Amino acid sequence: MSDNGSARERGLAKMAEVYGTEFQDYPGAHFAVTADHLFADIWSRPALSIRDRRLLLLGALTAQGAIDTAGIQIGAALRNEELTEEQLHEIAVFLCHYVGWPNGTKLDLLVGTIVAQQKKSARRQEEHTE
Repeated sequence: MSDNGSARERGLAKMAEVYGTEFQDYPGAHFAVTADHLFADIWSRPALSIRDRRLLLLGALTAQGAIDTAGIQIGAALRNEELTEEQLHEIAVFLCHYVGWPNGTKLDLLVGTIVAQQKKSARRQEEHTE
């Protein structure tokens, strides 16, 4: 853990790195714990990469049936080029065997949906830049 900058600054910077998008500061105790502790301290620990943590988190969220929240991780993994579409589908197949077929299948379907959304968004951006 680094002492450079405030916990909030480090947390916001790590959140931006993890999710591939900038975050603004929000008031409230919940956001404070999220930014100042979870991201400034936990996600910043050196022993695991962001990709490692994302893989663990995808497994944990899928096991809990928190597929909507897993979608946030899927989108970030694709944006940050940490995982490919093929790898994400393989993760879903693997998890089916450990966390239950319904949850793994929901994850797989969500991967397909998010990949399609990102491809559509990329096409729109290309059309606007031409």
